Amino acid sequence: MKIIVSGGGTGGHIYPALTIIRTIQAQRPDAEFLYVGTHAGLEADIIPKEHLPFATVDIQGFRRQLTLDNLRRAGRALVGVGKAMRIVRDFHPDVAVGTGGYVCGPILLAASLAHVPTLIQEQNVVPGITNKILARFVSKIAVGMPEAMRHFPAAKVVDTGNPIRQEVMTAERAAGAAAFGFDPQKMTVLISGGSRGARAINRAMVPIIAEAVKHPEVQMLLVTGKAEYDDILARIRDTGTDLTSVHHIKVMPYLYNMPQAQAMADLAIFRAGATGLAELTARGIPAILVPYPYAAENHQEHNAQALVDAGAARMILNRDLTAQSLGSVLTELLSQPDKLQQMAAASRKLGRPQAAQTIADMVLALAAAR
Repeated sequence: MKIIVSGGGTGGHIYPALTIIRTIQAQRPDAEFLYVGTHAGLEADIIPKEHLPFATVDIQGFRRQLTLDNLRRAGRALVGVGKAMRIVRDFHPDVAVGTGGYVCGPILLAASLAHVPTLIQEQNVVPGITNKILARFVSKIAVGMPEAMRHFPAAKVVDTGNPIRQEVMTAERAAGAAAFGFDPQKMTVLISGGSRGARAINRAMVPIIAEAVKHPEVQMLLVTGKAEYDDILARIRDTGTDLTSVHHIKVMPYLYNMPQAQAMADLAIFRAGATGLAELTARGIPAILVPYPYAAENHQEHNAQALVDAGAARMILNRDLTAQSLGSVLTELLSQPDKLQQMAAASRKLGRPQAAQTIADMVLALAAAR
């Protein structure tokens, strides 16, 4: 069995694709994969390290106005479609899967025109333009949130949830706390703006951390992103706070073991990317969400609102984020353990830990029916 998988640009498109691939491989070790991305996207670095065959198509998104740069992009898009058709023809896939990003457009379109069964996986409440277009051509659509179903043809769409890594569910609280030198019996807050960090969240946390030093009953792990790390440490020092002898607060530039951090978390302060929310809800972690304001179609705010409506999260818009606004909500929730437990239960109800298996079964069924 041969399977093309395409997803590019950000980790939010790449890691779900990898999770689907690994889930299929567990069932079908004989499956042969080809991952198609762009040479400039994050996938060009990640996919070869995963020991997967990798091909590229040169394509970029279009800007909203008519410009010379847009005409150049259109030319590259036409060349990209031609290359995508050659990739599909040469690989002879039994099925093609797209998890988002502009590169999915030409690959999934080429596969559909070649009568190859196709599936797209949409992570967000509001779909991106690529998946909206592809919905007309593909065989099946797997959505990460039920609110997204209304954007797609009812005959094609399935509410599967977003795929998450297996280690998210297998990580244990005690081991997670031990990995960071924390006490598993204490309330723990995990703060992360994603793999690159979030400046607005980091800076709002500076005075909160300065105050939290006085309250060892609550542990905090702030993940700043590598680019922000030195600046945030300097800002914390400027408040007169010395973290070197503080054991209940840790500031780190990046986490390679996020599942362990999530396993020990009683509350999270996050952006509202679909993959991060899928992991939080799978573990039933209540959250304070600060959506990234420049996400396409403002999809992060819509993602966050779905959790707020379910009672699983509180939301602070980026424009309203200050140390005071964040600190107020944080203090409120930490002082109401019953409320946190209710939010955790609501979050757990939204979780879909079997999503990767459901999507893998759909992919295999499409290939078998060809």
